[in-house]
Amino acid sequence: MSTKEWPPFAVAVDLAIFTIRDGALSVLLVERGEDPFAGSWALPGGFVEPDEDAEQAAWRELQEETGVDRFPGHLEQLRTYSAPDRDPRMRVVSVAHVALAPDLPEPQAGTDAADARWWVVDDLLSGEDAPTLAFDHRDILIDARERVRAKLEYTTLATEFVAEPFTLPELRRVYAAVWGTPPDLGNFRRKILGTEGFVVATDTTGGGTEGGGRPALLYRRGPAVVVQPPMVRG
Repeated sequence: MSTKEWPPFAVAVDLAIFTIRDGALSVLLVERGEDPFAGSWALPGGFVEPDEDAEQAAWRELQEETGVDRFPGHLEQLRTYSAPDRDPRMRVVSVAHVALAPDLPEPQAGTDAADARWWVVDDLLSGEDAPTLAFDHRDILIDARERVRAKLEYTTLATEFVAEPFTLPELRRVYAAVWGTPPDLGNFRRKILGTEGFVVATDTTGGGTEGGGRPALLYRRGPAVVVQPPMVRG
C-alpha cells in the first residue's frame, strides 16, 4: 500500500496524574468542551505535534488544558492504547503516562476544556454517581492505578507522594490511600527503616507523634529505588 492510501492516523498522549488530597488517592480530569464526547470527563491529553516527542506533548497538554505547570514529581509511560475504534475521529494511538506528586495545585480549565478538577479515584471507579469517562479513559485509569499500587510494593515510589521532609505516619498514609488499607504498622516500620536508602533521617521532629507519644522524626527521600523483598499489600 502506498503512503497515499493510508487512512488518517495520529499519535496522542493521555495523562493519569495522581496526588493525595484529604487522605484519598485523587486524579486530575478535564471536562471536554468539544466533540467528540463534549461534556464528558476525560484524562488530560491531546495530539503529539510534529516537532515534539510524547513526553514533551504530555507536559504541554497538561499546562494547556489544566493550567498545571510541569512539576518535579514522578512521570513514566504506562502503555500504548491502540484499539482501532478508541477515537471516533480517526485512528488514534495514545501513549498513556502516569504522573504523581504531592501538593499539586487546583487546576484551571484552558484551551478546549470546559472544566478541570480533582476526583477521588475510588469514586470514579466504583461510585454510584460516577461519570462515564470519554474514550477508553476508564481503562487507562484502572491500569494506571494498578501500576502505582504494584510499584508501591517493590519500589520506593511512595515517597514521591509526600513533600519533604515527612514523617513515617505521613508516608504510611500514602500506602493507605493508594492500596485502600494501611499496611501493618510493625511490618511497615521494619521495611521502611530496614531498607537501606529508603528514607534518610533528619535531625528534627515534626508536629505529629509516633507510637508511645514520641515526637515524629522527619525524613527525606533516600537514594534507594527497589524494595526487596517487596512490601506486599494486605
